[in-house]
Amino acid sequence: MVRKTSPRMDEPREDAVEVGAPKTWAAGVPGVLHSMGPALRDMGVDRSRKTLLAMNQKDGFDCMSCAWPDPDQRKTFEFCENGAKAVTWEATPITVASNFWAEHSVNELRQKSEYWLGQQGRLTEPVYKPAGEDRYRPVSWDEAFSILAKKLNSLASADEAVFYTSGRTSNEAAFAYQLFVRAFGTNNLPDCSNMCHESTGWAMGETLGIGKSTISYDDFGKSDLIIIMGQNPGTNHPRMLTALEGAKNNGAAIVAVNPLPEAGLRRYKNPQEIKGIIGRGTDIADQFVQIRLGGDMALLQAVSKRVLEAEEANPGMVLDREFIEAHCEGLEELKAHLLRLDEDAVLQSTGLSVAEVDELTARYLKADRVIITWAMGLTQQKKGVAAIKEIVNLLLLRGNIGKPGAGASPIRGHSNVQGDRTMGIWEQMSPVFLDALEQEFGFNPPRKHGTDAVQTIQKMRQGFMKVFVAMGGNLVAAISDTHAAEAAMENLEMTVQISTKLNRSHTVVGQEALILPTVGRTEIDRQDSGEQFVSVEDTVCAVHPSWGQVEPVAPNLLSEVAIVSRLARATLGEKVNVDWAGFEKNYDVIRDHISHVVDGCEDYNQRIRQEGGFVMANGPRDSRTFHTATGKAMFTVNELEHVQCPPGRLILQTMRSHDQFNTTIYGHSDRYRGIKNGREVVFVNPADLLALGIADGQYVDIHGEYADNKERVLHNYRVVAYPSARGCAAAYYPEANVLVPLEFVAEGSNTPVSKHVVVRLEPVRVSQIVEGAGSGTSIPA
Repeated sequence: MVRKTSPRMDEPREDAVEVGAPKTWAAGVPGVLHSMGPALRDMGVDRSRKTLLAMNQKDGFDCMSCAWPDPDQRKTFEFCENGAKAVTWEATPITVASNFWAEHSVNELRQKSEYWLGQQGRLTEPVYKPAGEDRYRPVSWDEAFSILAKKLNSLASADEAVFYTSGRTSNEAAFAYQLFVRAFGTNNLPDCSNMCHESTGWAMGETLGIGKSTISYDDFGKSDLIIIMGQNPGTNHPRMLTALEGAKNNGAAIVAVNPLPEAGLRRYKNPQEIKGIIGRGTDIADQFVQIRLGGDMALLQAVSKRVLEAEEANPGMVLDREFIEAHCEGLEELKAHLLRLDEDAVLQSTGLSVAEVDELTARYLKADRVIITWAMGLTQQKKGVAAIKEIVNLLLLRGNIGKPGAGASPIRGHSNVQGDRTMGIWEQMSPVFLDALEQEFGFNPPRKHGTDAVQTIQKMRQGFMKVFVAMGGNLVAAISDTHAAEAAMENLEMTVQISTKLNRSHTVVGQEALILPTVGRTEIDRQDSGEQFVSVEDTVCAVHPSWGQVEPVAPNLLSEVAIVSRLARATLGEKVNVDWAGFEKNYDVIRDHISHVVDGCEDYNQRIRQEGGFVMANGPRDSRTFHTATGKAMFTVNELEHVQCPPGRLILQTMRSHDQFNTTIYGHSDRYRGIKNGREVVFVNPADLLALGIADGQYVDIHGEYADNKERVLHNYRVVAYPSARGCAAAYYPEANVLVPLEFVAEGSNTPVSKHVVVRLEPVRVSQIVEGAGSGTSIPA
């Protein structure tokens, strides 16, 4: 029996923010308390036991809070603080009552914070907002599908509709979703990858022939050196700290490259080890390279240049000549390019000293097996694609691809964002994939590329899009240029959200709007053939099953697979020969089709039932084969571009707090950075504050400056003196998205550039502090 309680209705007070000293270590007993306290309070003992003890277990469910891989030997508590928060958020027995919709207009809901919306509880019934009205009202499932199918079939072109996907969607639901969308007639399949690791896919695809990690989980324990760039494991994927601790115990050195010092990369107290409870824990980073925002590419080029110079001084002793000659192309062009590298430009771009660059180089030269791992600190730079190509250059020089303990390791942030792409959720799937769809299902999928996330907002704004359907996610909050995105969404005829809980995208809607509630990953999924499981792919290409553990919060919920299948039947009728009813009845039917369509997923139903699932083939990792244009790994030449910052300005990055997952806000504290009860803060180096004449604790407006003659402003942010890199600042995502223009994207990948925002801080009068706090505007410059 699901326990229903009242949601917490309180909104945070930004004037109550408290600022303390940043922490110097992560996890430990406080991590356990912050995990178990909310779980027991919000879910109760039984629901907490059934969910938390089954999370990331071989016969349990996959955590939705990140894509970190699972070890073969798993501990009883194979979850982290953020995983526990994610489960508590989803598996809460609090539900949204039917009278909620009559009591709250859409406009009223729009004034609420992301936190408040999430706290209202699980959605349990389809609701519909007709054109000209300002309230949702409950409708039946049949009515909801009829409304949406009628709208889709009324469009002049299938390309007037767009179908978004978040990374929490399972492989089975993703495959069915992309099949429906392509059978409908469009490739408009943007997803959250467009905003996070798209730069990784383009860079690695061109240079290595695959846009995925070239290591396995066990490689961390075999490495001599792990270089962690542009990520904060302690908050975003805390279980990584256990792997890093194991690597340290095996003798590995670890280097952290980041503009901010992060507690988890300083010291880790493993709460499942005695030394993590009563001892000091483990010191993680042997070297902290506090880099200026946008300087990663310059640092990598400088290290590669020093490696090449070391080879010149000691011929045949530094480079892996055998590997390079057998498997690589482009070395001579790279050498010629790096010989011209301006050392002064490197130091200016990175904010580092020669000694710091030399120390990192010495560590790289000493190590035989090196892993370089990165996240959005690199991908969301203007030169993010080029920076990741420079990672590949550095690894290739000493053969650090395709051997134990070495490789390129992008860390995905969402639990199945990689699997969704494997299953066909991409606006630019290859002709090989589309040909396989055609052969399997007997229809000709559209071949014209669809729109990515940024292009989708642009086309909405221009009036080319009419209908937006989202399988999870919160695009209006996640995408850059918040006000432009909201105006674009309001320009639509219909918006549809397939969701477990309320978020901002349910309140910024088209003329008509639908919300379709779905079963969560934690919940038992019963269909006509019995209980179903789904599957996901983690960040190291391991595919494994996921079984829900607790009763759904309401009997009327449908799974994502069921929603897609019923929508397809209502929309397409007999247009394509697909057994949609069979999809819903038994997910094995979907997996059989996946076996025939998706490369590397042959015998899917059999392999997914092996203990722990299976690992997908990976040419660079498994056999040093590279499916590039030349059939070899490619050294590339990339022109260095210094991030310019005028006097009196700072370069700002957006980031998560410790109390959030993507756009989901669990609370308003960031204890590792010393922030309590507030999010509307901006972190600035004390020396920069002195130079700007701004005091710690003062309130400022943050102005983003761009060439489009608009200033984007965040009002009334409290300044926090913080040991960030000189010339750099940081503020929380998604609030700071208002500062990033929609057209400001990474070269090659079209990913929003959220780590390269030039801002100026303008002090505000005390009388202005409370009124309009945190609101963002776009005004003519």
